[in-house]
Amino acid sequence: MTTATHNHSHSLNRFAVIPTAVRLNADPFYAGNAVTIAFLDSGFYPHPDIADRILAYHDLNDEQSSLDPNAPVSSWQWHGTQTSVVAAGDGQLSQGTYCGLAKKANLVLVKVSHQGSISEEDIARGIEWVIAHREQHNIRILSISLGGDQDVSCTRSIIDQAAERAIETGITVVAAAGNSGHEGRHSLPPANSPSVITVGGYNDNNRLDSESRDLYHSNFGATADGTLKPEIIAPAMWVAAPILPNTGAFDRAEALSELAAAPDFLLPTLARELSDAAKLTKGLTGAGASMIRQHVDETLKLLKIVAAHYQHVDGTSFAAPIVASVIAQMIEANPRLTPGAIKDILVSTATRIGNVAAIRQGYGVVNAARAVELARHETHPLNVRGCSPPRMEDGRLVFVYHDDYADHVAVAGEFNGWDHQGLPLRKDENGLWHVEAQSPGAGRYQYKFVVNGHRWTEDPSNGMKVPDNFGGLNSLLVIE
Repeated sequence: MTTATHNHSHSLNRFAVIPTAVRLNADPFYAGNAVTIAFLDSGFYPHPDIADRILAYHDLNDEQSSLDPNAPVSSWQWHGTQTSVVAAGDGQLSQGTYCGLAKKANLVLVKVSHQGSISEEDIARGIEWVIAHREQHNIRILSISLGGDQDVSCTRSIIDQAAERAIETGITVVAAAGNSGHEGRHSLPPANSPSVITVGGYNDNNRLDSESRDLYHSNFGATADGTLKPEIIAPAMWVAAPILPNTGAFDRAEALSELAAAPDFLLPTLARELSDAAKLTKGLTGAGASMIRQHVDETLKLLKIVAAHYQHVDGTSFAAPIVASVIAQMIEANPRLTPGAIKDILVSTATRIGNVAAIRQGYGVVNAARAVELARHETHPLNVRGCSPPRMEDGRLVFVYHDDYADHVAVAGEFNGWDHQGLPLRKDENGLWHVEAQSPGAGRYQYKFVVNGHRWTEDPSNGMKVPDNFGGLNSLLVIE
């Protein structure tokens, strides 16, 4: 495909959406340079926005052995192309406007579909392939915007088990929560896995003021293992994504964009020339400029076309790669970060949308700039175990918390009468606050950390939570 010889403009039309970097007020000095993100999806196309940074492509089912930009395209290539470009595209076909936060990251693309269908076995195989090639390609992040069939315990899900193994090897796994929260659905593997960063969505109505935010209909709630998902939310509407090249949709968008940019005196003539490509309504070519322009505008809006080669899309499928791109910025800022530390930083810097149940949004809206700032200054050797939920060791209950800006931390819960001073933690040389306590015995206990004597917060490392009846959440400790 070539884009050098054309008559259309790459500028935005009047239905443009806010670029992701602007929408998230992201740090402009980080772009995922030298960081590799792997994507599991139904298929991919070597889009100009990412083509020169694709380190590897693998098709589990050998349907498409290589990425050929001139080969016929299939419908299953849309989704993976859009998710990968949303995260890591450099915006080449939009004059740099619609670029991802990880626009300098390297990519590894793994196709897991077979004739458009995706099985749980192939998702697990795809994750295992990424693990096997982690060191070869220096893969630090795995973004997954698809899922299994049922919410079952992690011990029964081959996808969840593979995802947990990936995290143990040092890969941060990000998964889309799903889009069926309005139907009461919970997240499916791997989004129900405890150590995975599960991303729900929000809608900012294409406006920059935080008052315009509302929740998207993401899957939410306690999984089969009791872990509350999602942990975080990101833009799931008004997200600019590429239109798949070498398709009728791509040609139509180009033609409509050329018509939209034409002056009135040329519009009737140009409409006749581009009638077939733009799929104009029959008889419109004989109309005046104002009627043609009205039809073109209505069509651009209907098709969600925001520039000649981009449209806006919605779904947690795009919220997840946006978070993956934030993580790429974090790792560029501090390559020593581990998956546990990354998750801890993301949830500790997120901000909840007011007047919306915490159970639906986790810790809230991702804060890209703040997450990168904390990542840049993190000096402690945190690991997955270090950022872990309460555990039993030698008959004692161990709580762990991480907050470099805390001066005092305590645990308050049902096991100590919610005494906010009764169980203080101490900070060790690794930057972790921890305390050992006598086990209260078998049972289910709600608790929170109390930071600096006044800020009550749930345990960011413990996915098991319940509503606290005050609009927030309590962490849940289960002792058997």
